[in-house]
Amino acid sequence: MTGSRLTPRYRTAGLFVLLAAIWGGTYPAVTVGLDAFPPILYAALRLDLGAVVLLLYVGRSEDYWRPRDARDWASVLSGGLLTLAGYSVLQNVGQQTVPSAIAAVLTGLIPILTIGFARMFLPEETFGLTELAGVGFGFLGLSVITSPDPANLLSGNTVGQAVLVLAAASFALGGVLTQRADAEMPFPARTAWAMVVGAAVTHLASLASPSESVSQVQLSVPGLLGLVYLGVFVSAAGYLLYFSLLPRLGSVELNLVTYATAMFGTVFSWLLFTEPVTTETLVGFGLVAVGFALLKREQLHEAYRKRRSGVEAE
Repeated sequence: MTGSRLTPRYRTAGLFVLLAAIWGGTYPAVTVGLDAFPPILYAALRLDLGAVVLLLYVGRSEDYWRPRDARDWASVLSGGLLTLAGYSVLQNVGQQTVPSAIAAVLTGLIPILTIGFARMFLPEETFGLTELAGVGFGFLGLSVITSPDPANLLSGNTVGQAVLVLAAASFALGGVLTQRADAEMPFPARTAWAMVVGAAVTHLASLASPSESVSQVQLSVPGLLGLVYLGVFVSAAGYLLYFSLLPRLGSVELNLVTYATAMFGTVFSWLLFTEPVTTETLVGFGLVAVGFALLKREQLHEAYRKRRSGVEAE
């Protein structure tokens, strides 16, 4: 009986780690893909691929596969316009002029901004000092892992940094509003239609950009492999996991995946690009782990108590 109660928690934790691992591969995939595609068009194409994969899946497996009411559309539009299109476009635009370490830190604002939006739109969500400390430790750990040059915070491209803050705000607000919509449409169908909306808006942004054109595309095997990974795994599978975990964890706790993603991204960069893992990196990992432990302290304590009582019973 104890095992049956704990199993869903372990399953949710496992899916959270899987999501972080999948999204952690975004950095290498984007790195190789931007050599072949303009940045906004690259984001649009990955959403195209993700939308096709998910629509084929839900068309065969779901009876309830199209939005039916206002809550369904609110969820689809929140996810498509803000979490997918808004974040993808703004992130790609801002990252062109901002060092990657600074961009990573600004992306780490997502959990912090989520708390602010949740206070505005989700009054049932409550946050104490311990929860805020957990988010703070995670952000500090991310900052240590990426080791940004403080000078870049002052002398870097101010417009680019502002755009990245807007990207983080778009992702955070999208998650909160999707949770608020509380739609009944199944998660795969909801994610598929959000992907369609996101892809359409991102294509429009690419067409409107004076610095992008299809003639800039230079097809290559690494670029195509990166596109497939981003479309099938990061977009289709990743966002399917994200939107399915959203009602279980809530937007505030789920958006802490940003910090875990940075940890996996660092490991993948070390494996693929031989980027060094320094002492600062390990300290940063430790700070992120402390942040998660603070936020999940009650669940960890209960799991420990259950395990302890099981051992004593034997």
